[in-house]
Amino acid sequence: MMKSVVVVVVVVVVVVVVVVVVVVVVVEVVTIEVVVIAVVVVVAVVVVVVVVVVVVVVVVVVVVVVIVVVVVEVVVVVVVVVVLLLLL
Repeated sequence: MMKSVVVVVVVVVVVVVVVVVVVVVVVEVVTIEVVVIAVVVVVAVVVVVVVVVVVVVVVVVVVVVVIVVVVVEVVVVVVVVVVLLLLL
């Protein structure tokens, strides 16, 4: 899971850097403002990707915990019913 997350983050960062470089080359004006904007865009994209990945991981963990709790409850109910039936 984490390997695929790292791959996604690396691919997004590379794509953003390539797009920024292409834009700078097309504009042909490399000023401090352009570099600052490019850095801000790259940092923003990385932050968004990391937040999305963390949210997805948290959701997956919550879903797994809920499934485990439901399965445990069902097993407990079945055991109680079987024990009650055996006692009758």
